[in-house]
Amino acid sequence: MVSLATVRAHNASLKSLGSGLVAVFVGGTSGIGLYTVREFARYTVSPTVYLVGRNEAQAKQVIQELSLINPHGKFQFIRTDASLLRGVDSACEVIQKKESRINLLFLSCGIFTMKGRDETCEGLDKKFSLHYYARMRFINNLIPQLTQAASNKKSENALSRVITVLGAGHETKIDLNNLDLKTNYNLNSCDVHVTTMSSLMVEELASRYPSTTFIHTYPGIVKSGISREAGPIVSRLVRAVMFLGRPWMVAEQECGERHLYVATSGPFPSGSLARGQSNIDVPENRRGAYLLSWDGAEVGNRKLLDEYHASGVGRKVWEHTEDMFQMALKKR
Repeated sequence: MVSLATVRAHNASLKSLGSGLVAVFVGGTSGIGLYTVREFARYTVSPTVYLVGRNEAQAKQVIQELSLINPHGKFQFIRTDASLLRGVDSACEVIQKKESRINLLFLSCGIFTMKGRDETCEGLDKKFSLHYYARMRFINNLIPQLTQAASNKKSENALSRVITVLGAGHETKIDLNNLDLKTNYNLNSCDVHVTTMSSLMVEELASRYPSTTFIHTYPGIVKSGISREAGPIVSRLVRAVMFLGRPWMVAEQECGERHLYVATSGPFPSGSLARGQSNIDVPENRRGAYLLSWDGAEVGNRKLLDEYHASGVGRKVWEHTEDMFQMALKKR
């Protein structure tokens, strides 16, 4: 566990990274993304921040708040439906026209729903897409800008990191013959697939793009507003569970502080930087990828993940993800 004092001391030193960091927060207008972007604005110098989401009215309020926290920052909202890959692509095009480099891509978009499989017009389940496919599409599209950030000659501005907030440490076996759950879909199987596939993919990504750090986190129990689209009955039920779980909940500000820490701190170097550090005791093929709990401790079902990597499942998930991109694009 990383102490909160350590987290806060690091965050307070972030001005040493210099000015002009560029960050993209997908899902940054509420919940964990909002808590983190607040801390990012608080501790960085003249940052440029893109908030990607659907709620323009809420985004305006967030931007007003961020501008008060950091009057020298640039904050822009990009309205899109991230459950659609075409929505992801359009948002990325806006960013790419303006930025040659991106230091941080923070992915926390998602929904809580009691529906069964709910396909978008692109043939992907909406929950599965928001929690996995759309996030991987953002990474796929913006990797040139992330790579460019890592090559910055100003070493203090060479931060290049991707965070996907979901369920690290809760990996279990998945149906390798039905990765997209086209059949036999239920909410539990969806959660299992997006979690395990995310952990496999951050490790695949780190091996392919060694100049960028890839992190999958589990945020703990946090008030996030994720049930806002689930209907009044489910929303009330979620609020009741949250009330009963208060003793174990991570406070909003602490959640943001801890995610800012893992998004910017030295203990999580990219694969290329980790090669020069003798104290990094992980296999070469996993360097630059981190599965972290809410408190910064490393987690992950290593027995299962190592078995999967050894049998080529990581590559299979990678290829499946690419295939699903192509399938969705053909339905435009």
